[in-house]
Amino acid sequence: MPVTITTPRSAPFRVMPGFGLTLGFTILYLALIVLIPLSAVFLKTFTMTWEAFWAAVTSERVMASYRLTFGASLIGAFINVIFGGIVAWVLVRYRFPGKRFIDALVDLPFALPTAVAGITLTALYSSNGWIGQYLDKVGIKVAFTPLGVVVALTFIGLPFVVRTVQPVLEEAERELEEAAASLGASSWQTFARVVFPNLMPALLTGFALAFARATGEYGSVIFIAGNLPLVSEITPLFIITKLEQYDYTGATAIAVVMLLVSFVLLLSINLLQAWTRRRAGKK
Repeated sequence: MPVTITTPRSAPFRVMPGFGLTLGFTILYLALIVLIPLSAVFLKTFTMTWEAFWAAVTSERVMASYRLTFGASLIGAFINVIFGGIVAWVLVRYRFPGKRFIDALVDLPFALPTAVAGITLTALYSSNGWIGQYLDKVGIKVAFTPLGVVVALTFIGLPFVVRTVQPVLEEAERELEEAAASLGASSWQTFARVVFPNLMPALLTGFALAFARATGEYGSVIFIAGNLPLVSEITPLFIITKLEQYDYTGATAIAVVMLLVSFVLLLSINLLQAWTRRRAGKK
């Protein structure tokens, strides 16, 4: 009678240490880098009374900075979704001279110091700048206006959209587009019903990343904005002003408001992205 010898099932090989050790390190790292600093902001704010907190975050000057910061961030992110998507499409779907140079140029806002970007944009869009002198002739003033803030936030947010959409386009199945065309679909119908649904989650992710980056931007904005109270003063600059005046509780109160608003907006975008993926999966 044959004898069957069973050997214990070997555990899968793992390069990193066990789950317990890596999880503990992950939690410790996130606590030191993210949780503790954010908790310190809230704890400092909790030392204020409700009346003092409300007065600090709802003054006329602060409310004007909220409108400019979040409004310009939304506009800049929306512009980047449109034109960043076009840039990603051209880089993936077409071949042309200088393609690699343009592809590397997209990452310039990542590598360029924000102060240098702000000075450069100011020099370009001022009344005597290379671009601003022509815009000024038609009555469009960019530098030292809210429009300049939008320009700066659009500049720093472009790579987030391009680099998020680009790999999705590279992995897209071209056969589906060819099949739609063979069935009589026009180019617009193919894009709207085949390409765009697959790109929607990536576009929303790029929008969220560009918006989150723009709300906290400081260096590239302060030069081109002009920092006029109630006109072109962004909230991060107002927080710096509070810190320079040693009003730490007022600064943290404004920071908490920005953090909460950004969290709500990003959560909404992520939920919309998850819904879009589920809808695409059902189809």
